[in-house]
Amino acid sequence: MVPPFQLGAFEQLVVLAILGQGPEASGVGITRALERTTRRAVSRGALYTTLNRLEAKGLVPWRLRLAKGDWRRARRIYSITSRGLAAIRAARRDWACLASGLEDVLDTLPM
Repeated sequence: MVPPFQLGAFEQLVVLAILGQGPEASGVGITRALERTTRRAVSRGALYTTLNRLEAKGLVPWRLRLAKGDWRRARRIYSITSRGLAAIRAARRDWACLASGLEDVLDTLPM
């Protein structure tokens, strides 16, 4: 079995946003989910650079969805491959292992 790719922090957020958007995840929807969750602005450049990197790794493919009757308004719709799911599961497992036992420390740190 091929080991999953290591995902950076923003890559993890993008993959999770795609999963949360479901089968019709578009760049606009992903951006809105990220901004709502992180309470930070997400630049188009950062998002699409990350999506391209995830696509090159074979984790996030896309397809075109045409607007009804208007080919000029085609949108890329993103999904997650099985390798992408393996990568986000590995990142989640790693995070949980490292955070295990630190609940008291994390809860008492000033914000």
